[in-house]
Order: sequence, then structure tokens, then C-alpha cells
Amino acid sequence: MDRLKLKTVLGGHPHVKAVKSGELRSDLFDLDFVEYTPTNAAFKPMVREQAFDVCEMAIVTYLMAKAHGKPLVLLPATMLGRFQHSHALYNPAHRTLRPTDLEGKRVGIRSFTTTTGAWIRGILANDYGVNLDKVKWVTFEDPHVAEYVDSTERAPKDKKILQMLLDGELDAALGETSDNPKLKPLFPDPAGEAAKWYARRGAVPVNHLVVVTEQLAKSRPDVVAGVYDLLKRNKEQAGPAATPDLVPFGIEAIRKPLELIVDYAFQQALIPRCYAVEELFDVTTRGLN
Repeated sequence: MDRLKLKTVLGGHPHVKAVKSGELRSDLFDLDFVEYTPTNAAFKPMVREQAFDVCEMAIVTYLMAKAHGKPLVLLPATMLGRFQHSHALYNPAHRTLRPTDLEGKRVGIRSFTTTTGAWIRGILANDYGVNLDKVKWVTFEDPHVAEYVDSTERAPKDKKILQMLLDGELDAALGETSDNPKLKPLFPDPAGEAAKWYARRGAVPVNHLVVVTEQLAKSRPDVVAGVYDLLKRNKEQAGPAATPDLVPFGIEAIRKPLELIVDYAFQQALIPRCYAVEELFDVTTRGLN
């Protein structure tokens, strides 16, 4: 069979460095890398046009793409995982704010459909009892999945999220970090809260995984399995994982976070029903561990 060239987008993560440099290669295919900065700028063309053969993708974007019948197939290969509690800010100059105080407040988020936003809203709703419908959401970008109807308030085009927070036009912002001393974390002890959350949930919040086109998955399942194996070899070569492992590979390793984010996405009306973990994969990728 001819050697395939796969148009590929992956971020600059330490555990894909050898694959991106060409140091680790496959006998079956070549990865032809296209750089996007930030990486999430590639998600929209991948969802809307299947612009690449292999692409990093936020898990909520994938769930929504699946709900709308987009021809993409998920691989159980985490590119980015992180605890989310440090990605929420407020401005104490205007008022003291705790996570439980958000109802009735104006909260900014890049897009309502971001994965970090879905994780933090899930934490607010399920661990702090916040009624998400009583929060006034202010967004700055369209969803990656064009079919999703976004009913949030859209910030004026010339406004930036952190500046609006500093100016008192927003009460809080999700999905953001900042070194500005005027801004404080919404969760008073983010690391402590994250540790407690992990002890309770037993899951690392995964943000970005990898998808391939359905066309590639159907025509060359051997290549899809080869892409996963290549990424897994790079991860193993990169050395021992942190504890807990923030970039888990394999369906069993990511089962708990996938179940949680599916629940959160359904609660937030981002997807029409809860998917079983096995439904998120196809006949080839379901067997990858």
C-alpha cells in the first residue's frame, strides 16, 4: 500500500515532541504538521470542514460535533489535561466573590462551549450548588460547532475579557489565568480545591484529545491504530507520568473523566443526551488501550 501523508495538527506538548520533530516515525504513514497558534484555532475548520486527517480537539467540541453528526472519530489519547480550579478569576476591588455567589452575576467566558468552561460550570453546579441558569453569561466567540444555538449575551467586538473584569463590567471570568495582581482566583485555594476534587471524583479533567476523520478511520483502520501507537510510544518515551497522570492514554484510563464531562455537557444542554463511553469511539478506536 502507498505510504500516506496525513495532514496533522497537534499542540507543542512535551509528550508529542519526538513525533513532531520526526524523531519517532511510523512505517505506514508520515504526519505532515500544520501549526496553529493557539491550537484551538484548528478546531473550527476540523469540525466544519474536516480540514485535517488528524487533529487535537477539545473534548466538549468533539461531543457537540458528534451530537450534530460530524464525521470525526475520537482516539483515547490525551493531549492536555489539567485541574480547572485555577482558571477562574474575579476582581476584589469591586466586591468579594466566592464560587457560591455567582447567581445573578455577569460572568465572562471566551465561548460558552469551551471545555474549560464546561468543566468549571460542572464543578460550580455539582460541588457548590450554583444554579447555572441564574448566571448572566457574557461570551466573546462563536461555538466551533455552527449548529449550536448560543443564547448568551455577546460582548462588544472591541472588548477583551480581562479588561472587562478589571473595569467592573464583568464580575468573574472562567477559562482565564492572569498575573495581574488586581485579579484573584475565584476558588480561594485552587490547588487545595483541586486536590479535594480529585480525591472525591478520582478523575483528571481532560481537555484535549485527538480525532481523525471518519473517512480515514473507515478506509485505513490500521493507520488510525498506528497514529495512536505512535503517540503512545512518544508518551512512554517522554518518561514517567506525573501523579496523577494529567495526560492519560487508553479508554480505561480516561473512562471516569469522559463520564463526568458527558454528564456536565448534558446538564448544560451542550449535548442532547448522555453518551456511554463506548459510543464515543468507533470499532477500531474502542479497542485502544
